Amino acid sequence: MRVSWVRARTVLALGVPNVLRVLWFRLRVRFGLFRAPGQPVGVSGGPFFSPPSSGSEASEVDTPCNETLVYFGWLSAPLGGKPPDWFLNPFTGSRYPRTDKPWWTVSDFDPQTGDIKALWEASRFLWVVDWAWKGRSGDTTALRQLNAWLRDWCESNPPFLGPNWKCGQEASVRVIHLALGALLLGQVSRPCPALLELVRFHLRRIAPTIGYAVGQDNNHGTSEAAALFIGGTWLRIAASDSEGARWERKGRGLLEDRINRLVAEDGSFSQYSVNYHRMLLDTVSMVELWRRTTGTTAFSARFIRRCGAATRWLHEFVDPVTGDVPNLGANDGSLLLRGSSTSFRDFRPSVQLAGALFLRQVAYRELQWEGSLLSLAGPMPSEVMPEARTVAFSGSGHACLRIGDAQAFVSFPRFRFRPSDADALHVDLWISHENVLRDGGTFSYAAEPSVLDYFRGTASHNTVQFDERDQMPRIGRFLFGAWLQSDGIRLPVQMEDQVSFAAGYRDWWGAEHRREVSLSRRRMVVLDRVSGFRRKAVLRWRLAPGPWAFADGAWGNGRVSIRITAQMPVSRSVLLEGAESRFYLRRETIPVIEVETSNEGCYRTEVTW
Repeated sequence: MRVSWVRARTVLALGVPNVLRVLWFRLRVRFGLFRAPGQPVGVSGGPFFSPPSSGSEASEVDTPCNETLVYFGWLSAPLGGKPPDWFLNPFTGSRYPRTDKPWWTVSDFDPQTGDIKALWEASRFLWVVDWAWKGRSGDTTALRQLNAWLRDWCESNPPFLGPNWKCGQEASVRVIHLALGALLLGQVSRPCPALLELVRFHLRRIAPTIGYAVGQDNNHGTSEAAALFIGGTWLRIAASDSEGARWERKGRGLLEDRINRLVAEDGSFSQYSVNYHRMLLDTVSMVELWRRTTGTTAFSARFIRRCGAATRWLHEFVDPVTGDVPNLGANDGSLLLRGSSTSFRDFRPSVQLAGALFLRQVAYRELQWEGSLLSLAGPMPSEVMPEARTVAFSGSGHACLRIGDAQAFVSFPRFRFRPSDADALHVDLWISHENVLRDGGTFSYAAEPSVLDYFRGTASHNTVQFDERDQMPRIGRFLFGAWLQSDGIRLPVQMEDQVSFAAGYRDWWGAEHRREVSLSRRRMVVLDRVSGFRRKAVLRWRLAPGPWAFADGAWGNGRVSIRITAQMPVSRSVLLEGAESRFYLRRETIPVIEVETSNEGCYRTEVTW
């Protein structure tokens, strides 16, 4: 009865219309009710892009053929001068067999080939942007290779057939990258016919399942709406296509709807994830760049206001020196807009571009403007965004505490949308741009259950775990039930030499956790009051890699000291090996402090530096 009640409450929390949208999609997949829109014939062999018409200087030496392709910002896969193998999982060496089966018959989770995202990554067309950057400078070899890769992809992936047509969002990302390539090469108004044909096939893949994307209440809906708007506008302007005009109207309406629903007034996004927030921001930035380039009607003032608020949200989490961010929430390795030299974990260009487009402000004066993607937004604005500050976002459940060179980020549950992680009251601590106490990340959506449970569960966060279970019951691969809600929230209080924050929750099983965080220039004190559990409560602090050791009653690495005391008896206090994933499908070992008790009471953690 309790399990059934959890499921019923979760359905209501997700929203009955959304559940029906997803159910209808799954029924259509199961019973093969989809039909390919038109004959699944191949796209013409190109060319897809022609040399830039003007305004570029030819390079003295053409770029040699690309020998590697980078996956998820970190794995370099050798190519041997050939186009990528569009069906290879480079992480396992396994290969998905080429197939003429319709996309809806392809499995998302095939244990023989591994995580399907590893297969999809090469087909996201981020390399289109890389080659366009080089072609923009007059590099003819880059343009030849760009056309060769696109031709090979089209020959290997006939429309609507096989795994690379499985996901509407993946098709949307390809449309966005093709459009960005056209922007960089000045080929928006007069594109090659083969390029428009390729875009049209992608929109015909996206449109039939847009209801499923909307039902997710996440980046699927925003990405696919953006692709319909961008691609539809392109077809209308460049080919006077009435079908494109319909897609443009639908995409515009859905974008307005999604931003209004999924982005709160304070800029919080429905996915409670820093990396997915960047993807949202890059998506709307690309939409606005495209709208300005094509001269289409502006979006509503509310849309612009929400996008500006989302820009400020991400700005509060980005380290201004390194561009790095706390690894909070789900992180699937997505990077939508990449400049000529942007690394995956540098979030500053996304904030900079969105700031220029939606706030008419810049966040980082030192970032290169001319010759970068930022220059597509026009001249650099003269106004500078205010520096990051102590603030709480009730929409996403995050408090950002700052004083001197220290920053603490606290996650507190305020779930209006489905949570991806059981990370209630997690604390990230940054000292002088270094992430000292850190989140575990995601690793993989297709990992074996024990690994999936670890990274998405309570054990991979800096919080308290009760009775060896997660803070919420898991009822699906991507779904928790009995969503937590904070109580006793004490918003950040800023004093001259200290800033503090407090929140708590009571979970489905009756266990209670209240956390108070006080941050000063050389110290952080965390008080954890725990009660209502049955057997034990384990406090964890996940540490930056390094030579941590226990001495004089504290754990230290020569620069940072962590002293943990308790009002109640402690049965175990140890330093163990844990795991973290700062990049998708990459796992590394880190030290983790665990302190266990069987009694109700209060932990006190003092971190000094």
